[in-house]
Amino acid sequence: MTIAPEAGTKAAQVPTQSTYQTRVADYWNAEENPVNLELGKVDDLYHHHYGIGAADRSVLDEPDPELRRERITTELHRLEHAQAELLADRLGPLSPADRVFDAGCGRGGGSVTAHLRYGCHADGVTISEKQAEFANAQARKRGIDGRVRYHHRNMLDTGLKSGAYAASWNNESTMYVELDLLFAEHARLLRRGGRYVTITGCYNDTYGQASREVSLINAHYICDIHPRSEYFRAMARNRLVPVHVEDLTEATIPYWELRSEAEHLVTGIEETFLNAPRNSDFRYR
Repeated sequence: MTIAPEAGTKAAQVPTQSTYQTRVADYWNAEENPVNLELGKVDDLYHHHYGIGAADRSVLDEPDPELRRERITTELHRLEHAQAELLADRLGPLSPADRVFDAGCGRGGGSVTAHLRYGCHADGVTISEKQAEFANAQARKRGIDGRVRYHHRNMLDTGLKSGAYAASWNNESTMYVELDLLFAEHARLLRRGGRYVTITGCYNDTYGQASREVSLINAHYICDIHPRSEYFRAMARNRLVPVHVEDLTEATIPYWELRSEAEHLVTGIEETFLNAPRNSDFRYR
Protein backbone atom coordinates (compact mmCIF):
# COMPACT_ATOMS: atom_id res chain seq x y z
CA MET A 1 0.00 0.00 0.00
CA THR A 2 1.60 3.28 -1.11
CA ILE A 3 1.37 6.30 1.17
CA ALA A 4 2.69 9.80 1.81
CA PRO A 5 3.79 9.97 5.45
CA GLU A 6 3.78 13.04 7.64
CA ALA A 7 6.95 14.75 8.78
CA GLY A 8 8.18 14.98 12.35
CA THR A 9 9.56 12.74 15.06
CA LYS A 10 8.24 11.60 18.41
CA ALA A 11 10.41 11.10 21.45
CA ALA A 12 10.92 7.53 22.64
CA GLN A 13 8.88 6.64 25.70
CA VAL A 14 7.74 3.83 27.91
CA PRO A 15 4.53 2.39 26.42
CA THR A 16 1.32 4.09 27.46
CA GLN A 17 -1.33 1.44 28.00
CA SER A 18 -5.06 1.26 28.46
CA THR A 19 -6.49 -1.29 30.87
CA TYR A 20 -7.07 -3.65 27.95
CA GLN A 21 -3.52 -3.17 26.63
CA THR A 22 -2.15 -3.90 30.09
CA ARG A 23 -4.08 -7.19 30.02
CA VAL A 24 -2.57 -7.99 26.63
CA ALA A 25 0.93 -7.16 27.88
CA ASP A 26 0.39 -9.32 30.96
CA TYR A 27 -0.80 -12.19 28.76
CA TRP A 28 2.31 -12.12 26.55
CA ASN A 29 4.69 -11.51 29.44
CA ALA A 30 3.39 -14.70 31.05
CA GLU A 31 3.04 -16.75 27.85
CA GLU A 32 5.28 -19.83 27.62
CA ASN A 33 3.30 -21.80 25.05
CA PRO A 34 5.19 -24.80 23.60
CA VAL A 35 3.65 -24.17 20.17
CA ASN A 36 5.61 -20.90 20.09
CA LEU A 37 8.75 -21.88 22.00
CA GLU A 38 9.33 -25.44 20.78
CA LEU A 39 8.87 -24.48 17.12
CA GLY A 40 11.30 -21.59 17.51
CA LYS A 41 13.98 -23.86 18.94
CA VAL A 42 14.25 -25.61 15.58
CA ASP A 43 16.42 -22.81 14.16
CA ASP A 44 16.13 -19.95 16.68
CA LEU A 45 13.48 -18.17 14.60
CA TYR A 46 10.52 -17.54 16.89
CA HIS A 47 7.24 -16.83 15.11
CA HIS A 48 3.78 -16.31 16.60
CA HIS A 49 1.47 -17.04 13.65
CA TYR A 50 -0.08 -19.71 11.45
CA GLY A 51 1.70 -21.71 8.80
CA ILE A 52 0.81 -21.99 5.13
CA GLY A 53 1.28 -24.53 2.38
CA ALA A 54 1.03 -28.29 1.93
CA ALA A 55 2.09 -30.26 4.99
CA ASP A 56 4.22 -33.39 4.98
CA ARG A 57 1.82 -35.65 6.83
CA SER A 58 4.25 -38.58 6.72
CA VAL A 59 5.66 -37.20 9.98
CA LEU A 60 2.56 -38.62 11.69
CA ASP A 61 3.58 -42.14 10.62
CA GLU A 62 6.90 -42.06 12.49
CA PRO A 63 6.81 -45.04 14.91
CA ASP A 64 9.35 -43.73 17.42
CA PRO A 65 7.46 -41.38 19.82
CA GLU A 66 10.32 -38.96 20.46
CA LEU A 67 11.31 -38.77 16.81
CA ARG A 68 7.64 -38.33 15.87
CA ARG A 69 7.38 -35.30 18.17
CA GLU A 70 10.56 -33.86 16.71
CA ARG A 71 9.46 -34.38 13.10
CA ILE A 72 6.01 -32.87 13.71
CA THR A 73 7.56 -29.84 15.44
CA THR A 74 10.01 -29.31 12.59
CA GLU A 75 7.28 -29.57 9.96
CA LEU A 76 4.98 -27.11 11.74
CA HIS A 77 7.88 -24.69 12.02
CA ARG A 78 8.62 -25.07 8.30
CA LEU A 79 5.02 -24.10 7.54
CA GLU A 80 5.02 -21.06 9.85
CA HIS A 81 8.34 -19.89 8.43
CA ALA A 82 6.88 -20.20 4.92
CA GLN A 83 4.26 -17.66 6.02
CA ALA A 84 6.98 -15.29 7.27
CA GLU A 85 8.83 -15.64 3.97
CA LEU A 86 5.63 -14.86 2.05
CA LEU A 87 5.23 -11.64 4.01
CA ALA A 88 8.89 -10.75 3.41
CA ASP A 89 8.31 -11.28 -0.33
CA ARG A 90 5.74 -8.47 -0.26
CA LEU A 91 8.04 -5.92 1.42
CA GLY A 92 10.52 -5.47 -1.42
CA PRO A 93 12.40 -4.36 -3.25
CA LEU A 94 14.60 -3.40 -0.31
CA SER A 95 18.32 -2.75 0.09
CA PRO A 96 20.69 -3.08 3.06
CA ALA A 97 20.42 0.71 3.49
CA ASP A 98 16.66 0.55 4.08
CA ARG A 99 14.86 0.38 7.42
CA VAL A 100 11.76 -1.73 8.12
CA PHE A 101 9.29 -1.68 10.99
CA ASP A 102 7.77 -4.80 12.58
CA ALA A 103 4.63 -3.80 14.54
CA GLY A 104 3.68 -6.30 17.23
CA CYS A 105 6.93 -8.19 16.66
CA GLY A 106 6.47 -10.89 19.29
CA ARG A 107 9.71 -12.79 19.85
CA GLY A 108 11.21 -11.29 16.72
CA GLY A 109 11.20 -13.95 13.99
CA GLY A 110 9.70 -11.67 11.33
CA SER A 111 12.34 -8.95 11.70
CA VAL A 112 15.14 -11.52 11.47
CA THR A 113 13.53 -13.04 8.37
CA ALA A 114 13.37 -9.64 6.65
CA HIS A 115 16.96 -8.83 7.62
CA LEU A 116 18.26 -12.17 6.35
CA ARG A 117 16.40 -11.65 3.07
CA TYR A 118 17.38 -8.03 2.36
CA GLY A 119 20.19 -7.14 4.75
CA CYS A 120 18.05 -4.21 5.92
CA HIS A 121 17.84 -2.54 9.32
CA ALA A 122 14.78 -3.59 11.34
CA ASP A 123 12.97 -2.14 14.34
CA GLY A 124 10.46 -4.37 16.10
CA VAL A 125 7.98 -3.08 18.65
CA THR A 126 6.06 -5.11 21.24
CA ILE A 127 3.98 -4.13 24.24
CA SER A 128 5.51 -7.10 26.10
CA GLU A 129 8.75 -6.24 27.89
CA LYS A 130 9.59 -9.93 28.16
CA GLN A 131 9.23 -10.45 24.41
CA ALA A 132 11.45 -7.44 23.64
CA GLU A 133 14.17 -8.73 25.96
CA PHE A 134 13.96 -12.21 24.45
CA ALA A 135 14.10 -10.91 20.87
CA ASN A 136 17.08 -8.64 21.58
CA ALA A 137 18.92 -11.57 23.15
CA GLN A 138 18.28 -13.59 19.97
CA ALA A 139 19.62 -10.74 17.82
CA ARG A 140 22.78 -10.58 19.94
CA LYS A 141 23.16 -14.35 19.67
CA ARG A 142 23.05 -14.06 15.87
CA GLY A 143 25.43 -11.08 15.88
CA ILE A 144 22.90 -8.84 14.11
CA ASP A 145 21.95 -6.61 17.03
CA GLY A 146 23.60 -3.65 15.29
CA ARG A 147 20.95 -3.86 12.56
CA VAL A 148 17.97 -5.59 14.18
CA ARG A 149 16.59 -4.04 17.36
CA TYR A 150 13.46 -4.58 19.42
CA HIS A 151 11.70 -1.98 21.53
CA HIS A 152 9.28 -2.24 24.46
CA ARG A 153 6.76 0.26 23.13
CA ASN A 154 3.14 0.61 22.06
CA MET A 155 2.80 0.09 18.31
CA LEU A 156 0.15 2.82 18.22
CA ASP A 157 2.62 5.41 19.51
CA THR A 158 6.16 4.19 18.87
CA GLY A 159 8.24 7.35 19.19
CA LEU A 160 10.23 6.19 16.14
CA LYS A 161 11.26 8.67 13.44
CA SER A 162 8.65 9.82 10.93
CA GLY A 163 9.25 8.88 7.30
CA ALA A 164 12.23 6.68 8.18
CA TYR A 165 10.92 3.31 6.97
CA ALA A 166 10.80 1.79 3.51
CA ALA A 167 8.38 -0.93 4.63
CA SER A 168 6.37 -1.96 7.66
CA TRP A 169 4.03 -4.75 8.65
CA ASN A 170 1.74 -6.45 11.13
CA ASN A 171 1.72 -10.23 11.22
CA GLU A 172 -1.37 -11.42 13.09
CA SER A 173 -1.34 -8.50 15.54
CA THR A 174 -3.91 -6.05 14.15
CA MET A 175 -6.69 -7.69 16.17
CA TYR A 176 -5.25 -6.19 19.36
CA VAL A 177 -5.70 -2.54 18.39
CA GLU A 178 -7.98 0.04 16.76
CA LEU A 179 -7.20 0.03 13.05
CA ASP A 180 -7.41 3.80 12.56
CA LEU A 181 -4.82 4.42 15.27
CA LEU A 182 -2.58 1.67 13.92
CA PHE A 183 -2.71 2.76 10.29
CA ALA A 184 -2.10 6.39 11.25
CA GLU A 185 1.15 5.33 12.94
CA HIS A 186 2.26 3.26 9.94
CA ALA A 187 1.45 6.21 7.64
CA ARG A 188 3.57 8.47 9.84
CA LEU A 189 6.53 6.10 9.91
CA LEU A 190 6.64 5.15 6.22
CA ARG A 191 8.48 7.25 3.69
CA ARG A 192 6.72 8.39 0.53
CA GLY A 193 6.16 5.33 -1.63
CA GLY A 194 6.75 3.00 1.31
CA ARG A 195 4.86 -0.27 1.60
CA TYR A 196 2.76 -1.64 4.44
CA VAL A 197 1.83 -5.35 4.59
CA THR A 198 -0.51 -7.11 6.95
CA ILE A 199 -1.44 -10.78 7.27
CA THR A 200 -4.44 -11.27 9.51
CA GLY A 201 -7.57 -13.18 10.28
CA CYS A 202 -10.75 -11.17 9.68
CA TYR A 203 -14.43 -11.90 9.39
CA ASN A 204 -16.53 -11.29 6.30
CA ASP A 205 -19.21 -8.86 7.45
CA THR A 206 -21.23 -9.31 4.27
CA TYR A 207 -22.59 -12.32 6.20
CA GLY A 208 -23.50 -10.19 9.22
CA GLN A 209 -21.96 -10.39 12.67
CA ALA A 210 -19.00 -12.53 13.63
CA SER A 211 -19.66 -16.24 14.13
CA ARG A 212 -19.42 -18.26 17.32
CA GLU A 213 -16.00 -19.49 16.19
CA VAL A 214 -14.69 -15.94 15.83
CA SER A 215 -15.94 -15.19 19.34
CA LEU A 216 -14.13 -18.26 20.66
CA ILE A 217 -10.88 -17.14 19.02
CA ASN A 218 -11.32 -13.67 20.54
CA ALA A 219 -11.82 -15.16 23.98
CA HIS A 220 -8.84 -17.51 23.64
CA TYR A 221 -6.36 -14.76 22.69
CA ILE A 222 -8.15 -11.81 24.43
CA CYS A 223 -8.30 -10.04 21.07
CA ASP A 224 -10.98 -8.54 18.83
CA ILE A 225 -10.97 -9.79 15.24
CA HIS A 226 -12.03 -6.99 12.89
CA PRO A 227 -14.47 -7.23 9.97
CA ARG A 228 -12.87 -7.27 6.54
CA SER A 229 -14.53 -4.04 5.42
CA GLU A 230 -13.05 -2.08 8.32
CA TYR A 231 -9.53 -2.74 7.04
CA PHE A 232 -10.31 -1.03 3.75
CA ARG A 233 -12.16 1.87 5.37
CA ALA A 234 -9.37 2.50 7.88
CA MET A 235 -6.71 2.27 5.17
CA ALA A 236 -8.54 4.85 3.06
CA ARG A 237 -8.86 7.21 6.02
CA ASN A 238 -5.08 7.01 6.56
CA ARG A 239 -3.86 7.28 2.95
CA LEU A 240 -2.95 3.62 2.56
CA VAL A 241 -3.81 2.47 -0.98
CA PRO A 242 -4.31 -1.30 -1.43
CA VAL A 243 -2.21 -2.76 -4.24
CA HIS A 244 -2.63 -6.48 -3.50
CA VAL A 245 -5.18 -8.56 -1.60
CA GLU A 246 -4.75 -12.32 -1.29
CA ASP A 247 -6.91 -14.95 0.41
CA LEU A 248 -4.68 -17.41 2.29
CA THR A 249 -7.48 -19.25 4.11
CA GLU A 250 -7.20 -22.56 2.29
CA ALA A 251 -3.41 -22.44 2.50
CA THR A 252 -3.63 -22.48 6.32
CA ILE A 253 -5.81 -25.60 6.60
CA PRO A 254 -2.94 -28.16 6.35
CA TYR A 255 -1.13 -26.38 9.19
CA TRP A 256 -4.17 -26.53 11.48
CA GLU A 257 -4.91 -30.14 10.54
CA LEU A 258 -1.36 -31.20 11.40
CA ARG A 259 -1.25 -29.12 14.58
CA SER A 260 -4.53 -30.67 15.77
CA GLU A 261 -2.77 -34.06 15.72
CA ALA A 262 0.36 -32.83 17.53
CA GLU A 263 -0.48 -33.93 21.06
CA HIS A 264 2.53 -32.13 22.55
CA LEU A 265 1.60 -28.78 20.96
CA VAL A 266 -2.20 -28.50 20.92
CA THR A 267 -3.69 -25.54 22.78
CA GLY A 268 -7.39 -26.35 22.41
CA ILE A 269 -8.10 -23.76 19.70
CA GLU A 270 -7.17 -25.94 16.71
CA GLU A 271 -10.63 -27.31 15.95
CA THR A 272 -12.07 -23.79 16.10
CA PHE A 273 -9.62 -22.62 13.44
CA LEU A 274 -10.61 -25.57 11.28
CA ASN A 275 -14.34 -24.94 11.71
CA ALA A 276 -14.29 -21.15 11.32
CA PRO A 277 -13.57 -21.07 7.55
CA ARG A 278 -16.32 -23.61 6.90
CA ASN A 279 -18.87 -20.96 7.93
CA SER A 280 -17.47 -18.70 5.17
CA ASP A 281 -17.29 -15.71 7.50
CA PHE A 282 -13.70 -16.13 8.76
CA ARG A 283 -10.92 -15.50 6.27
CA TYR A 284 -7.14 -15.32 6.46
CA ARG A 285 -5.83 -12.57 4.19
